[in-house]
Amino acid sequence: MPWFQQLPYEMQLGLRYTRAGRSTRRNGFISFISAVSMLGIGLGVAALIVVLSVMNGFQKDVTGRMLSVISHIEVFSPSGDALDDPQRTLAEVRQNREVVGAAPFVDQQSLLARGDLMQGVIVRGIDPQQEPQVTDLAAQLQDTLLPQLQPGSFNVLLGSDLARKLGVGRGDKVTLVAPSGQVTPAGVMPRLKQVTVAGTFSSGHYEYDSTLALLNIQDAERIYRVAGPTGIRIKLRDMNQARQVADELAATLSGHLLILDWTRQNRTWFAAVQLEKRMMFIILTLIVAVAAFNLVSTLVMTVQDKRADIAILRTLGASPSSILKIFVVQGALVGVLGTLGGLLLGLLIAFNIDVIVPFIEGLLHVSFLPKDIYLINRMPSDPRASDIVPVALISLLLSLLATLYPSWRASHVNPAEALRYE
Repeated sequence: MPWFQQLPYEMQLGLRYTRAGRSTRRNGFISFISAVSMLGIGLGVAALIVVLSVMNGFQKDVTGRMLSVISHIEVFSPSGDALDDPQRTLAEVRQNREVVGAAPFVDQQSLLARGDLMQGVIVRGIDPQQEPQVTDLAAQLQDTLLPQLQPGSFNVLLGSDLARKLGVGRGDKVTLVAPSGQVTPAGVMPRLKQVTVAGTFSSGHYEYDSTLALLNIQDAERIYRVAGPTGIRIKLRDMNQARQVADELAATLSGHLLILDWTRQNRTWFAAVQLEKRMMFIILTLIVAVAAFNLVSTLVMTVQDKRADIAILRTLGASPSSILKIFVVQGALVGVLGTLGGLLLGLLIAFNIDVIVPFIEGLLHVSFLPKDIYLINRMPSDPRASDIVPVALISLLLSLLATLYPSWRASHVNPAEALRYE
């Protein structure tokens, strides 16, 4: 191999020491330990890439499904009452260049009852003409179910899981129990209204599919006795600009209004996901570190086994720095091969996890993500270079650090002591 012979002799010896030894049983054992270290680094890197990719995918998928139901920004009265001048507020909102859609709404918590079954729900009164401008869910239902929400019809659209819990379908009657009662001679009585199920929808997000009911905004105003919309829902060109646009609207809108963007409305959830991602990164990096520092024991045994070779090289004129380079090359090669193997394995799993997980679930007859516990029912994955590159660099750095002490020890071997008993 001419290319091998053209390398510096330090690198040639480092590569030769890394290969499986056949001359002695001890050499074979050292090479086995080296292979185990390489495997440990690879598995640690692969696990780190897969876990971070799944967490990225989970956050991206849940965010997408969440934003198909909720809007990027909501403007409403702090008291929960009707806006003083909703048309003026709508006009002022639409003047912002980042706003692509705005629609009024009425939002209230209520109870839905059918027979002995009762479920707490979020009732959202919407304008069927304007709502498709602000949510993907309404845009999907624009030509199918939204036309059923005519003023005065008191038709309602239920999330698929909510309808299943109540055991209702299209055309069935349910009783809506408003939170505020009405005063009668017998005392305060709950205000009831019978509504008709006009259809069901599925957003793919269990929290909303199990709690959300859609009414026409005029029907909602009559049921909850409000004088107009209680808020404005807004869609932006770029959802990542939501916080900045919310601050701009707070400075430009007239009246005393509360403005919340989607990141603030779901702040606890996003903070928890980011914290979990950081902790998993730290924990799995420690696994890579343990595997990398297995190289210490491997190189220490290699140095002990090659003491005579080191002494001969020193007597032939090799400098301590050359001896150090030989063993740094050996350890670094194990780290590089382990890291590359882990990258390939991790990316292979991360890009095919939508096939691998269903196969394992079918094989074991289990469900890893029950949708009534988790927000989604499939394993998502989103490999990102911003995660993969730091993982590879950290693995290589830890492997290099693990080689320094044994290599330093090798460079300080005394030739006379090493050859005394040879």
